[in-house]
Amino acid sequence: MLRIRNLESGYGSLKVLRKLSMHVSPGEIVTIIGANGAGKSTLLRTISGQLRARGGQILFNGDEIGKLAPEKIVFMGCSLVPEGRQVFATMTVKENLILGGYVQYRKKKMSAVEEGLERVLGLFPILREREGQLAGTLSGGEQQMLAIGRALMARPTLIMMDEPSMGLAPLIVKGIFQTIVRLREEGNTVLLVEQNARAALKVADRGYVIETGKLVLEGKSEYLLGDSEVQRAYLGKGYTEIWE
Repeated sequence: MLRIRNLESGYGSLKVLRKLSMHVSPGEIVTIIGANGAGKSTLLRTISGQLRARGGQILFNGDEIGKLAPEKIVFMGCSLVPEGRQVFATMTVKENLILGGYVQYRKKKMSAVEEGLERVLGLFPILREREGQLAGTLSGGEQQMLAIGRALMARPTLIMMDEPSMGLAPLIVKGIFQTIVRLREEGNTVLLVEQNARAALKVADRGYVIETGKLVLEGKSEYLLGDSEVQRAYLGKGYTEIWE
């Protein structure tokens, strides 16, 4: 589904990603772990078109997307849930979700917008109760649910999430991760960047470890969870264990 070859990207004169290669197959949850500043968010921003790739290839379902605008990438079926939620604070919950369904409006699939709304409100029942509430007045957890729901309104086959647990209480985080698993069960593919590396690896099929913009380790989640270097660097006591 997603294949990246020798990807290079960055900001201004700063090169962040260096010859990075990876892939995501249909129906997988794949997680990217690494220290702050390693290039995880840069990777997602480059795949989604917010940053222009400086070298290499980004193939989505066989098509090169490295030079496409973000909206075209969304139209092709790849959506990003950004770090920090970034909901439209002065708009209602329902208005945020309807904006997420813009792709379906452009395709004149009005019934798909209604179906998408029902799907999202089924995933996150609290949003149904908050439909008319301004997004900026929601709790952090509710805003994260809204951000995921907004991305799902485009009906992506690949959904990317950037730090979905950031700043949330453990109980809310557990619910978010349960939703990620449910999305896979419903046929979505998920590429996950997450500060809680242990929790991410427990729901993921595979993982990649990035250091200073380079891929240094990859493997099945069970392997990475048992790797002594990964444990030392990323699975220490500072990470909340949400499943216990």
